[in-house]
Amino acid sequence: MEIVNKSLIKLHHCRGISWKMIGSLLKADPTLQLQKIPPFLSPLPPNVEKEIVETIRSDQVEEQLNQYRYNQIHPITIFDPLYPPLLKEIYQPPWVLYAKGDLSLLQSKKKLAIVGARLATTYSTKIIQKLINELVEENITIVSGLAHGVDSIAHRHAIEYGGKTIGVIAGGLFHIYPKENRELAGEMMKHHLVISEYPPLTKPLKWQFPMRNRIISGLSNGTIVVEAKKKSGSLITANFAVNEGRDVFAVPGSIFSPYSVGPNELIQQGAKPVLEAKDILEEWKHLSE
Repeated sequence: MEIVNKSLIKLHHCRGISWKMIGSLLKADPTLQLQKIPPFLSPLPPNVEKEIVETIRSDQVEEQLNQYRYNQIHPITIFDPLYPPLLKEIYQPPWVLYAKGDLSLLQSKKKLAIVGARLATTYSTKIIQKLINELVEENITIVSGLAHGVDSIAHRHAIEYGGKTIGVIAGGLFHIYPKENRELAGEMMKHHLVISEYPPLTKPLKWQFPMRNRIISGLSNGTIVVEAKKKSGSLITANFAVNEGRDVFAVPGSIFSPYSVGPNELIQQGAKPVLEAKDILEEWKHLSE
């Protein structure tokens, strides 16, 4: 299995390779000792086919892997025992996670995703302050996306109240975005956890942000939307949670605030309204420590 893990990590570094291509290659040869590309994958762009074969055969990724080890970054494949079980259940689970920090947090029994507006109002701060102390007292790990606004507020308050938190980023661990959160990310990499499905040298691209939302919800037993406009990445995360069969919570807000349109509509659609921490805790009595 160690050989398969290493080959999969190498394959994951191939430029131009997709999730489906990796899946097809694993199906064709679970050992990933690829001598040639299976016929059903052709025609691939010649450069992609060449790179797949050369990368699997060569040691060109070894230097990068050594760099990751030096920086205490751990590649975790879907076959690794450290890979979080809940994440395996989602649509297109990441083949590899790149993680830095407290890896034991991936196995936390109770994880709550807190998401919301990047341009968060003071309402978001007050809500998170009200909820988070009781949540972390119940050993609930807080998951969010290390973005501006609600994400940052959730991470910071989890830390402030002595809890644990996981940040899921777009792009690689060597390219934290936004740059204003690099200090926060650094603290989390020491005492908490930051993860990405992209190799560490990958620069963040726009399309990666909605894709990482499936990991935020997929890691978690449930997702709570604090504030969000009608069209928002937070609602994408909530929709992923619904599709993954996870709990969806929402904080009701003023019908006159554009930032409450998202959570109010989620409540209309069946999300559980949250007024205090016990509204979440009573749903999770069955979850073990």
